[in-house]
Amino acid sequence: MGEGEGNKTDHGRSGRSRGPVAIAAIAGALALAALGMASCGDRGEGLRFWQRTDTASNACPRPASLTGSEFNAQETGLRALRRAAFRGDFFAQLELGSRYAAIRATDKNIEDPIESATWYAMALANDEGYAPINRVDRGGFGGWRPLSKYDDCRAFERHMAYQRLDRQLGQMTREEQESVRDRVVYVLSTQDAEGFRTLARLHDGLYGPFGEPEDNREAREAWGRGGGDERDRRRRGYLAATSLFPRNDVDAYLYNYLAVQTGDVGAYVLMKDFEKSAPRRDQYSRFVEAKARQWTPPFEFYPNEAPASGVPFSDESRPRGDAYEYALTRMGTELPFIHVGRALRYLGITETAATRPEDLSKRQIETLEAMLGHPMESRLSYLERVRAIQLAAVNGSSEAQLVLAVMYAEGIGLPADYARAFKWFDEAARQGSPEAKFAMSSYFALGVSGVADQDKAQAVALRIDSALSGFGPSAARLQAVLAQVSRSQQRR
Repeated sequence: MGEGEGNKTDHGRSGRSRGPVAIAAIAGALALAALGMASCGDRGEGLRFWQRTDTASNACPRPASLTGSEFNAQETGLRALRRAAFRGDFFAQLELGSRYAAIRATDKNIEDPIESATWYAMALANDEGYAPINRVDRGGFGGWRPLSKYDDCRAFERHMAYQRLDRQLGQMTREEQESVRDRVVYVLSTQDAEGFRTLARLHDGLYGPFGEPEDNREAREAWGRGGGDERDRRRRGYLAATSLFPRNDVDAYLYNYLAVQTGDVGAYVLMKDFEKSAPRRDQYSRFVEAKARQWTPPFEFYPNEAPASGVPFSDESRPRGDAYEYALTRMGTELPFIHVGRALRYLGITETAATRPEDLSKRQIETLEAMLGHPMESRLSYLERVRAIQLAAVNGSSEAQLVLAVMYAEGIGLPADYARAFKWFDEAARQGSPEAKFAMSSYFALGVSGVADQDKAQAVALRIDSALSGFGPSAARLQAVLAQVSRSQQRR
């Protein structure tokens, strides 16, 4: 009997001799098998499992609720998957990629290549898909090998995701590819420190294309660094997929810095490790600190562009943490409802601007909830009031943009964020809002570090512009300035 065969036949005995750790590992594997997640198909020695033709046995099993026919409950199924995917469920992300790619015939009505590519990219960036588990040292020829083959079936899933993502991105325009990238950045930015750390790896040249270890098998295949001659490696590489997130030390440092700003201690350790991992990286610190203050996510909340079927994206980017909850409670006491009413009018939900929540009908509230993908509760929550203003702002309402800027500046409805406040003041000012111009003049007059550097000339120009547009407070100040000028001329 060969050494490798001895390892196979004596596996049970050797496990008992190794004590409680090995017993726990085997028990864990048996539990996984009972859940239907352990059997990912056999593979022959020396043959990559994904080169076998039996795809069904290579793929990880899915619960029936995710793979069964849900034609009549498609919207409910999608929303459940999206909630799980936003929380970081690797298999939910893969399933969404498949659904929006319309691999199943019943999903043709929700086909959306950009959304599909977004979730395949999210799955590839998810360490749940590549972090080794259930591995034991088989000894001899076998070395470290999966105990339950869960690692194998996940690797096959990532191999297929790379393949499909590369094909999708290769058929997109540059603008569509940027939309995929923006959506991934937004989703990860809602996951606090962990999401920012993932974004840092996505831009760090010391990692694989989607932040996995550089020696990861699927990463090497994606780079075209597998076996075979140079021509074969280039042919098998996934150029479109590996180009989605360009390597950039400044961006990698920026996202590590943003992770630290969440208060995560581990993120600080990783940032210091990043600074020492390559020459001159630590020189970016001062520049990145200023850049981080200006950074804002690509969206206010996930783009609610419904597929042709009319099935909306659910509003997964819900507030989290005490700061968000406190800011939300201020919506009911400190923001006059008329601003929400004007936003609803701008969106075409109401014909007039409601001044009280009671002025809205059940149908009008449910129309907004449907647009947001919220459950139909016939009651306008504080979060929905925020979303109404945000939705009107991103669709071009200068009034809503001004209100949203004030909300960010004061921490009403949303935690205070001066970078975002400045962004929305700027958007409103571009549309001619005199109030926004006056507010921006204050930013430049005082100087907000990293957001708007002190610029007295720009402050005066904006203040005069807002005065000429009819804004009272700055008009009075302008009159005072003109009076001083006339007195100085009289003295001459």
